[in-house]
Amino acid sequence: MANHLQLGFQDASSPIMEELVGFHDHALMVALAICSLVLYLLTLMLTEKLSSNTVDAQEIELIWTILPAIVLILLALPSLQILYMMDEINEPDLTLKAIGHQWYWTYEYTDFKDLTFDSYMIPSTELPLGHFRLLEVDHRVIIPTDSPIRIIVTANDVLHSWAIPSLGIKTDAIPGRLNQTSILTTRPGIYYGQCSEICGANHSYMPIVVESIPLPHFESWSSLLSS
Repeated sequence: MANHLQLGFQDASSPIMEELVGFHDHALMVALAICSLVLYLLTLMLTEKLSSNTVDAQEIELIWTILPAIVLILLALPSLQILYMMDEINEPDLTLKAIGHQWYWTYEYTDFKDLTFDSYMIPSTELPLGHFRLLEVDHRVIIPTDSPIRIIVTANDVLHSWAIPSLGIKTDAIPGRLNQTSILTTRPGIYYGQCSEICGANHSYMPIVVESIPLPHFESWSSLLSS
């Protein structure tokens, strides 16, 4: 959950988000090194007298050609690794289907019989004390902790996007098309997200709430609802 005046990311609660935060820090360090080198060279050019050997040196041209290529490799390799990790889905323990509507979500637990519900935002006038305005819903998505979950995302009317920042997930919901992704929560908790695609007048009123609970509690919850 983001806080006021927060400058960084939300606390990572999935392996993918931990990798994304690590890559962000890695890219910032590379950018800091580039800025420091450019600032040093600018200062050197303004304070020192350049000779003809400095201007025409082929060694310098070789360096400023090879160095950017090395920097691009340092950024591309970890980025490609994370992209492949995000697309990989290995034998999920549970499949959840999220269907976007104007302006609410429908969730289907395809591994259970008749376990389907709609999730609407709770209006501010009905919001219980201590809950988050514009983020709380009447029916949360319940998933087991430390279990790979496959998420199938689609839409029934217009474009939507199922996004939860702390889990590192953002998947477009497109009518007539099924997009899939996976999540794995590393600890129990409540994770908030919102539709991240402008989908109409009430676009900002279709939040997403995922609650991760231990597996025994999830089995009790699912058996209660599907019975």
